[in-house]
Amino acid sequence: MADTAEKAGERLFRGECRFATAASADGGLPMPDIGEIAFAGRSNVGKSSLINALTGRKGLARSSNTPGRTQQINFFDLGGMVYLVDLPGYGYAAAAKKKVHAWNDMVRGYLKSRQTLKRVCLLVDSRHGLKNIDLETMEMLDQANVPYLVVLTKADKPKKTELESILAAVTAELKHHSAAWAEPCLTSAEKKQGIEELRTFLAAELNL
Repeated sequence: MADTAEKAGERLFRGECRFATAASADGGLPMPDIGEIAFAGRSNVGKSSLINALTGRKGLARSSNTPGRTQQINFFDLGGMVYLVDLPGYGYAAAAKKKVHAWNDMVRGYLKSRQTLKRVCLLVDSRHGLKNIDLETMEMLDQANVPYLVVLTKADKPKKTELESILAAVTAELKHHSAAWAEPCLTSAEKKQGIEELRTFLAAELNL
């Protein structure tokens, strides 16, 4: 059974994949005709890198060294089976406060109202753990009853003892959140750590 689940994840993420569209505060969301998996988190947490690692494509989602540079919701089509949705990072942006608020409103509106959204991967930097803005997003997802998985990124960066401490703290916090998966997923896009496991998990969520 486990082998079948792994193969389903491999088929999904290693198949055809292309950029589909970008939506802004003015609109542009695609028709809600297939399921969607969204990737959310603080700016520079590694959303684009994780999407690239999952799909095995280095340049599919463009990462930036400038936090807050992504200003749109980017949709990537996996063979017509599901959209991977790269959301603008929250918490920091190199722009006027008015524009930052517009981005945050756009992201929250999408997360709370998108009926085809199957799961949110809430990315958290494993060097820093959960911040207040992450907890606020988790509360919002709980209230909207949107299921989410906390994904700890850059797991190759902290020392072993530091990583174990962060992992324990996040796991304990998840017990207080009704829409959260009970355990976080440890990943490193650079070292490919946890990538296969995450593919398997997400494919199972879509019953593929």
